[in-house]
Amino acid sequence: MSTYDALLLVSYGGPERLDDVMPFLENVVRGKNVPRQRLLRVAEHYAKFDGVSPINAENRALLAALLGELNTHGPALPVYWANRYWHPMLADTLRQMAEDGVRRALAFATSAFGSPPGCRAYREAIDAAREELGPNAPVVDKLRTFHNHPGFIEPMAERVEAALEKIPESRRPAARIVFTAHSIPVTMARCCPYERQLNESCRLVAERLGLDDWQLDDWQLVYQSRSGPPSQPWLEPDINDHLRTLGDKEIDDVVIVPIGFIQEHMEIVYDLNVEAAARCDELGLNMVRSDVVGCHPRFVRMIRELINERLEANPIRLALGPDGPAPDQCPPTCCQPPTASQA
Repeated sequence: MSTYDALLLVSYGGPERLDDVMPFLENVVRGKNVPRQRLLRVAEHYAKFDGVSPINAENRALLAALLGELNTHGPALPVYWANRYWHPMLADTLRQMAEDGVRRALAFATSAFGSPPGCRAYREAIDAAREELGPNAPVVDKLRTFHNHPGFIEPMAERVEAALEKIPESRRPAARIVFTAHSIPVTMARCCPYERQLNESCRLVAERLGLDDWQLDDWQLVYQSRSGPPSQPWLEPDINDHLRTLGDKEIDDVVIVPIGFIQEHMEIVYDLNVEAAARCDELGLNMVRSDVVGCHPRFVRMIRELINERLEANPIRLALGPDGPAPDQCPPTCCQPPTASQA
């Protein structure tokens, strides 16, 4: 059991005006060999929405919900917010925390799954920001991942159920559920639990909805938003390829569920609401997109439960399915990116 005096909400970040788009994207790819033309193509996606990513508004809403939850039910910790790639930046927020007298904080990262970009990168970003601040930086311990926590699975199932209800009742039993997550390179997937955890989350949501009584292919995990060179294998199937398969089967209705994402951001808004929707129109598929988990009250309560796990001597560590709860501290070798020889 440890004592903490603040909670830090850590997210990816995103631009909120056109002038911020390229500086934000340059932050994301700094140190990586990404062609300039690739950045310009991605910038065009943001331009369609006046340069505004919804993720910062989502974080402000989650911040307010967390403050309300903690003030009502305890522990009454102050809540700070920082991003990895755009303002408020991690080093700036940690500096403010230090000035406010925070010495030890818990961090909640807006990522449910274990992977190099979805878990390890958050820990490394926090460590880099603390190193930048020096000896006065607060100690920050990241809360565990939560792919099978009932506070994630239950609200996701509610989101899917609400989407299904938008399909005429007579057609609902034949609808297909398509869970989506951000693709990563296959070599990276071999070094982390990402793919296994995603499949387990999908299975738990499907089980809660009673989809285990349906045919085997009534739900499918697919991937989106790959960005590597064509020669590099990434996790498949790609969502647009899978939609074409459904069109060939003369399916009428598809529910797309971005289970791999906690919040709305440009990769959902563009890749699903624009590209996947256009593909469905082309194929004659009626597409319904479920909401992300967002600020669902059960999800917000889950964050409080994860905090209490770290504050109590004999905590209740909730988890569904056979995986059990993720560890509080990942081992040093967890989710290491592949070496050049593995790539």
